[in-house]
Amino acid sequence: MKRSISILCALASMATAVAMAADEAPAAKAAPRAKAAPAAQAAPAAKAPRPKKIPPPPALSVGQVVGRNIVARGGLSAWRAVDSLTMSGQMDAGGKKDAKLPFLMSMKRPQKSRLEIKFQEQTAVQVWDGKQGWKVRPYLNRNEVENYTAAEARSAAAAAELDGPLVDFERKGTKVKLAGTEVVEGRNTYKLKLTLKGGEQIHLWIDAKSFLEAKIDGEPRRIDGRMRKVAVFSRDFRLVGGLQFPHTMETVVESVKGSHKMTIQTIKVNPPLDDSLFAKPQLKQAAR
Repeated sequence: MKRSISILCALASMATAVAMAADEAPAAKAAPRAKAAPAAQAAPAAKAPRPKKIPPPPALSVGQVVGRNIVARGGLSAWRAVDSLTMSGQMDAGGKKDAKLPFLMSMKRPQKSRLEIKFQEQTAVQVWDGKQGWKVRPYLNRNEVENYTAAEARSAAAAAELDGPLVDFERKGTKVKLAGTEVVEGRNTYKLKLTLKGGEQIHLWIDAKSFLEAKIDGEPRRIDGRMRKVAVFSRDFRLVGGLQFPHTMETVVESVKGSHKMTIQTIKVNPPLDDSLFAKPQLKQAAR
């Protein structure tokens, strides 16, 4: 069984659910088109040039790939010094209205997380305190605090700590193997196979030049009665507090047109976050 181990990947899953609410207006019927005059026969199109083959990257051991990734992201000691993170920005909700949803993700060691997404003057919330989780989904007209389902709890428990899946992977009980090389978006990458402590397996692609993350398996989704693979692409890495962070994440679902993009606008390293932020949410009572 595969599960996403990137906390950021959880953002895309929630945005897809919110998109259902954004897509409420029925589409207007298009006016019938007038018949066009028959077009002249076009000349046969020229054959597109074959893409150039990219030579494979240098052969490296899995230890070398992991080590260079950690160095490229800022270094082991720098990441070990991070106790908390906040990220805010906007994500695509899709739908006919093509809504952009502001979000705020707060994370604290060891595995506490809180995600807030604003939609139509309401705030959807997902909270994980490291052992149990809760969610508030006003976009589904549910004005109540719901417990995580068993599947959601398993996914949250398998999620990576805020430093990602490769930092101190042995301490986390993760096994990493080199699964070959692949070209991702025109770039050579090293493909890693990660087996988590609970037995879940995912793949992570590391750019062979920058040694930053290029792609990771996302949480599979059931669409039209069958499970679809999900890939999350990381782009636009920038230095924040001496650490490298992607500022664009794009989620692509197998056999589904389009994608969902998340733009991270602000990142804060080691902001003060009280543990109460990760407790069960309390709903505000409406004034009588």
